Amino acid sequence: MENMPNNKMKSGQSVAEHDYFEQKREKARVIYDTQKNIRNPYLQTEVVFNSDGFHHLQFSARSERGKKEQLLKFSLLPLAINVIKKSGTLQEYRKDIVAVGKKGNDGFKKMKEVQYWGFTAIVGKQKIKIRVILRKIGDGNVIFWSVMPDSKLKGGQRLYSADIEDE
Repeated sequence: MENMPNNKMKSGQSVAEHDYFEQKREKARVIYDTQKNIRNPYLQTEVVFNSDGFHHLQFSARSERGKKEQLLKFSLLPLAINVIKKSGTLQEYRKDIVAVGKKGNDGFKKMKEVQYWGFTAIVGKQKIKIRVILRKIGDGNVIFWSVMPDSKLKGGQRLYSADIEDE
């Protein structure tokens, strides 16, 4: 960072932006790490918060997500935890056979069944609609996989709490 003009880092981020991002990531990491297992009423099983889920908040398909997207996911994490604790209704389910892990000596990856569950809820003070994704590989644990807004936030989501019949 030394000798860089305008207090900018190599990534084009200012030192203040970098510090803000690191602070938010660390706060999300603490929240994430304090969640060991959460029982989900729909699945009737424990949801594990392991390093894969936190990594997926920051990376997608082996490339880093943009800082704004990461910050959004970090900010939605506490809401996602509540959704997992309370969701008794499933909105999405998908099952695929996918390659997992590293290539073996033969050059091929192992194939395993992967299941995804999606829970959607209207949460928070701003009443935003979010989607929480849980994942299970083979006969492993159900893990937290991701959280995202259920629709684009730009321009605001329109969610109604009263007088919906007037719209």
